[in-house]
Amino acid sequence: MNCMERDNETNVSEFLLLGLPIRPQQQGLFYVLFLSMYLTTLFGNLLIILLIRLDPHLHTPMYFFLSHLAFTDLCVSSVTTPKMLVNMQTGSQTISYNGCISQMYFFIFFADLDNLLLTAMAYDLYVAICHPLHYTTLMSKELCILLVVGSWTVNFAHSLTHTLPLTQLSFCAENTIAHYFCDLGALLKLSCSDISLNELLIFTVGVAIIIVPLTCVLVSYIRILSTILKMSSTKGICKALSTCGSHLSVVSLYYGTIIGQYFFPSSSNSNIKDIIFSMMYTVVTPMLNPFMYSLRNRDINEALKKVLSRGMFSCPS
Repeated sequence: MNCMERDNETNVSEFLLLGLPIRPQQQGLFYVLFLSMYLTTLFGNLLIILLIRLDPHLHTPMYFFLSHLAFTDLCVSSVTTPKMLVNMQTGSQTISYNGCISQMYFFIFFADLDNLLLTAMAYDLYVAICHPLHYTTLMSKELCILLVVGSWTVNFAHSLTHTLPLTQLSFCAENTIAHYFCDLGALLKLSCSDISLNELLIFTVGVAIIIVPLTCVLVSYIRILSTILKMSSTKGICKALSTCGSHLSVVSLYYGTIIGQYFFPSSSNSNIKDIIFSMMYTVVTPMLNPFMYSLRNRDINEALKKVLSRGMFSCPS
């Protein structure tokens, strides 16, 4: 297909999102299912943020990072799920060109922000277990803020690195996206311009933003495991493992999804595989993370009991 427009122009004013590969008679069931999961995501992550905000005992580096992780999970789900639900309810498949580009930008931003926040939390665990006597000094308030601000800044630049070159591509006639949101890979398949630069950025910057944090997480856990194995107290070992348990569960789910999407062999229909793993990113993981951190976390459970007690037994003014 030939395009007569310049590379920084497009004939496409809107895209069509095919949505989930489900039968029309199943739309209602899946709509209720995904609406319930999205509302659970909102409630669970907002509750985590609220508890950390209200309870002074949770004003520590670990919960500071956790509150930002909860906010990020809330956002990454909100970038894609509401539009999917609206399309399922109304039967509309359209999304404007600007809306599509914006959705892609914010999805990349918040999905990768999760990655860097999990890395900061891994470093916090490393310091807490391997250097407990220096924890207060090493994990200062200034460093925590710097790590979060740095994560936001890096992802701002990373998202622009993929978004700006995409806006220079031409989309001539085909505007149907075989996905339920504007995924970068799906958009590149529709372009009639040369996408070699975009692919190069994916395989360099995109891979680096995953591999470097993952390496840091692995190194942190290797050091943590080495320290735990040197402990003589069974109680100390159990406490250390309990401290790492929730974070390790979230890390395993996050990177397990990435490994499954990019390293497992593709089936005959790669679009379905991409949609399934994208659902893990945007719906399942953000919903499960609050439960992973609350069900096995005594501090979070105690904070919840305090809030419920105040609500149940406080006298009306």
